[in-house]
Amino acid sequence: MTIETVETHKAHGGVQGVYRHASAATGGTMTFAVFVPPQAAAGPRPVVTYLSGLTCTHANVMDKGEYRKAAADLGLIVVCPDTSPRGDGVADDPAYDLGQGAGFYVDATEAPWAPHFRMWTYVTEELPAVIAAHFPVDTARQGITGHSMGGHGALTVALRNPGRFKSVSAFAPIVAPMQVPWGQKALPAYLGPDQAKWRRHDAVALIEDGARLPELLVDQGTADNFLANQLQPERLKSACAAAGIPLTLRLQDGYDHSYHFISTFMADHLAWHAARLFA
Repeated sequence: MTIETVETHKAHGGVQGVYRHASAATGGTMTFAVFVPPQAAAGPRPVVTYLSGLTCTHANVMDKGEYRKAAADLGLIVVCPDTSPRGDGVADDPAYDLGQGAGFYVDATEAPWAPHFRMWTYVTEELPAVIAAHFPVDTARQGITGHSMGGHGALTVALRNPGRFKSVSAFAPIVAPMQVPWGQKALPAYLGPDQAKWRRHDAVALIEDGARLPELLVDQGTADNFLANQLQPERLKSACAAAGIPLTLRLQDGYDHSYHFISTFMADHLAWHAARLFA
């Protein structure tokens, strides 16, 4: 549970830090970012975990997500992990959508990925334990969100851990990876040919198979170049309607897939989480 402080900065009365630790889950060093709001001086605070998308590290949302003012105003801790193991000896692929930077939040069972690519265990078990040991979090009040591949991760983590997260949201998530090219490449590469294993990492399939959330907020830009081919939020809308899951799906006119989109609506998402975490 030992962590190393890489850097800290005062921001909006709180502290933005970057930390690293030796990970048993991934068999290497993992880096993550945490913002602690000023209210934490008085006691534990609710925590929102943000899972990033393809090619990203902890730094993308930390530098571009514009979450600190809202988190400070609301009194939320924000945790931002990396998207995959990294470093010498960690398998990789020349393409951006497999390997380092593209862990897809699964525990790989196939070569060459299995020794290190255990991001499911990392984000659901190991990192939360590290955060609880070192930061003033109220573990009874947790929220989760994410973008694109990280939106896929946030949805599947929440769906498979009922009752753990009081609030769930996503920015332009991959909602049905079994049905789109990104997932049709990553899931068999990491998990092998058994599609029953894929279904455990597909939000629409999980809902079809009986998993439920109390409610869900999703923002999706209409000018997102991945919208039709990779994201397909209409699949999530149909699945939620059939399952009776209250879904607030907001199609944001003219917004793309970038952090310009995410930063525009980040405060809305944190307010959504706060309303439920403090209820």
